[in-house]
Amino acid sequence: MTAYKIEFEPIGRRGECPAGQSLLGCARRLGIGIASVCGGQGTCRSCKVQILDGNTSEATSSETEWLSADELKTGWRLACQAYPLSDCKLHIPAESMTAPQRLQLEWLEVRTRPEPAVKGYQVKLQPPSLSDLTADADRLLQSLNRQHKLHCHRVDIELLRHLPPQLRSLDWKCQAAVRDDEVTALSPWQSAQLGLAVDLGTTKIAAYLVDLKEGRTLAAKGVMNPQISYGEDVVSRIQAAISSIETAEKLQKVVAEALNQLISDLYAQVNADQNEIVDMVVVGNTAMHHLFLKLPVLQLAHSPFVPAVSHAVDVKARELGLHIAQGAYVHLLPNIAGFVGADHVAMLTATQNLWVKKDVVIALDIGTNTEVSLIREGKITSVSCASGPAFEGGHIKGGMRAAPGAIERVRIDSQGVHYQTVDAIPPVGICGSGILDAMAQLYLAGIIDEGGRMKEEQARVRRQNNHLEFVLVEEDKKHKRSAVVITQNDIRELQLAKAAIRTGIQVLLEANNCSEEDITKVFIAGAFGTYIDISSAITIGMLPTLPLERFQQVGNAAGMGAKLALISLNKRAEAQMLSRKVRYLELASAPGFNQTFIQAGYLGRYRLLKGRREEIK
Repeated sequence: MTAYKIEFEPIGRRGECPAGQSLLGCARRLGIGIASVCGGQGTCRSCKVQILDGNTSEATSSETEWLSADELKTGWRLACQAYPLSDCKLHIPAESMTAPQRLQLEWLEVRTRPEPAVKGYQVKLQPPSLSDLTADADRLLQSLNRQHKLHCHRVDIELLRHLPPQLRSLDWKCQAAVRDDEVTALSPWQSAQLGLAVDLGTTKIAAYLVDLKEGRTLAAKGVMNPQISYGEDVVSRIQAAISSIETAEKLQKVVAEALNQLISDLYAQVNADQNEIVDMVVVGNTAMHHLFLKLPVLQLAHSPFVPAVSHAVDVKARELGLHIAQGAYVHLLPNIAGFVGADHVAMLTATQNLWVKKDVVIALDIGTNTEVSLIREGKITSVSCASGPAFEGGHIKGGMRAAPGAIERVRIDSQGVHYQTVDAIPPVGICGSGILDAMAQLYLAGIIDEGGRMKEEQARVRRQNNHLEFVLVEEDKKHKRSAVVITQNDIRELQLAKAAIRTGIQVLLEANNCSEEDITKVFIAGAFGTYIDISSAITIGMLPTLPLERFQQVGNAAGMGAKLALISLNKRAEAQMLSRKVRYLELASAPGFNQTFIQAGYLGRYRLLKGRREEIK
């Protein structure tokens, strides 16, 4: 039987597809998660892919209905409708991937020449003798400087405390980790030189173990930020830290413990040793940055919301309770303002090669706190939006993270409600991308109006405890599964979250005398930003009504920026320069903020201008 070789990008997976099997069927057989809410009937458009090379069957009537002529011309197809007629290479956009596959995508990879702050040098030392009584530390420095033409003058004090037995156990042959003029760690002769890049988010912590010599990511893992037990947003945690010194210390300690567990898990994945991690970069919003460094946060809670420090900071890892190499440092990128931190600087660093000077670019990092920047002719203006946890499942009745059983895609048509869950198992709740889809579909189906009001007379709308809710999935009494619903209160939470983001974009446009039509590119970063269906975000008015090709989802760009700073001193310098170029605007004090925010809460496609809303038909 004829079979064709199919290459799936950016996953990098290849496999054979038998003649007569659709690209969707081939992907599923190879374990590649392409979304398909309608079950392969060609009616949901969620399995959209782009054919980069090779021949496929002619476009079907479903495809000509759902895809524009330009999209078809440039190779876009529905994977369930396209059948290979030769070997093919195709691209799966982030929005067409299931949640687990999107997590594998991680970020838009940016290449740079490795130039790490810490380098490893192999050193052979002559053992001491009665005729050579040079001290161990001096012996190490002299041998290192002579053999590698360096100018090291210091040995980290903690390393010094273990140096004599360590040199002898290594038989006077070792690898020295050098940072500037200091030896920060010793390891066996052939040891790896590893680094850790960390995105310390309000909700999640993502860590990436990196080979410093080659710049390769060896392993990655994410966990929930344990600080969430002290509050879901940064303001709650700031208030908790202000309440007592003991609480502030606990907020720092739980993060350090979570990072140490991540470090241990990442070691196990690559069979490494914790002493091989000789450098570390951490990025996070200003509140996370300050709490991690045990800096005062009282000033972040009061106008004008000034950070304790804005420039980059270097601190010994042990001072933060982290278990890596003895003298290793943690480098934290610079902050911009009280609520725009090092994570946004990292995101800008990771995406700056995608900007063109003449373009008007919007860069969003969507999360519990959303940072937005407008870049125009090399100038950067930023705002912070308190979007809250709704898009990550917080404050939503059936909300949950993108775990097995979470509804991640929703479509509503005359036949009823169609959904897709993570791992294709029975639904137990709904995650951020599903929540956004559900809101857009409820609006398009006329179940909620432009003001977000749920209509009681609609099918599947019921009143529970005197509150309206729409039933996405009915109760399953046999298997004791509760109904999954979207309540009127959920809609209000989502309206507040999306209004904050849209208002931030609008304030930046007006501050720079730009209109929505001037925007040439929108980069969307962050875990939630990677998952969303852009068309759904436009439908509910969270994003401006622009052609879909102007949007690019770049994954965890903050994590990518942290990695770049980890492997490149040049990128650290670029991050510092970028942070100094940014003009920060306080969103709530912007002219017409209240009126713009009210109008941005409406659903639908519209333009905003000085607090007025103009519908787009």
